[in-house]
Amino acid sequence: MDEPADMQTPFVPLVQTNAAIGEPRAVRLLLIGTTVLFLGVFLLLPLAAVFAQALSGGVRAYFAALADPDAWSSIKLTLLTAAMAVPLNTAFGVAAAWAIAKFRFRGKELLITLIDLPFSVSPVIAGLVYILIFGARGWLGPWASAHGLRIIFAAPGIVLATVFVTFPFVARQLIPLMQAQGTDEEYAALTLGARGWSTFWHVTLPNIRWGLLYGVLLCNARAMGEFGAVSVVSGHIRGQTNTMPLQVEILYNDYQFVAAFAVASLLALLAFVTLGLKSLLEWRHGNELAAVRGH
Repeated sequence: MDEPADMQTPFVPLVQTNAAIGEPRAVRLLLIGTTVLFLGVFLLLPLAAVFAQALSGGVRAYFAALADPDAWSSIKLTLLTAAMAVPLNTAFGVAAAWAIAKFRFRGKELLITLIDLPFSVSPVIAGLVYILIFGARGWLGPWASAHGLRIIFAAPGIVLATVFVTFPFVARQLIPLMQAQGTDEEYAALTLGARGWSTFWHVTLPNIRWGLLYGVLLCNARAMGEFGAVSVVSGHIRGQTNTMPLQVEILYNDYQFVAAFAVASLLALLAFVTLGLKSLLEWRHGNELAAVRGH
């Protein structure tokens, strides 16, 4: 017996369905070509120019520029600043994300707004705020000087400014992740007798480890490349308070172009390392998700 006309569903191949809802081939090629051209002109070409200028004087001049005492001091200060700022922001980010995602309390929205504050405040203003607080005529400056503490125009001020401009990265990476995961697993662990710290180390932390590492990488990249806030609080003292971005500016203003681009190329290499680690984390996370879905 034949089905009624309104009950018959024509068979449409999957390929034809995708073609019907997709963009024409010419449009796709245009979009892809525009994207590649944009990336080539505004990203790859400038990076290639940096490395070309850095090596324009030869390999020996390149390494000599990096071995210069002032350049080496800026490299060490940049790494030291990142090594201090990133763990502090990691601890704060995990604590803030845990509190916001797992607990209910008054002022939660205000806390989220404050976490986002560095995204909306210019880094230069952040540096000026620290000078207002810890400068020689600031609110706490005389007290710090009386106790032998040098904050502004020294490494502590650079670390504080870097912490301010980078602390949202870890928290902002973890908050939506932990909110999406909910609290069922933590409640189950507590029901089975686990204590708070045990629940965090064995339940919460394994679930957020990839998001945490991703946020740490972003925080580290911003910490090493920060310029505005650090420029205000550093004092530009050669060999003492210049980070790598500041050293690039000083060398360029002194017409030492090979040395300036050599230090800039090292920053670019560090960025490539960060990008590589980010891609590795995404690949590992994708494989884990695929393995879980396969089971």
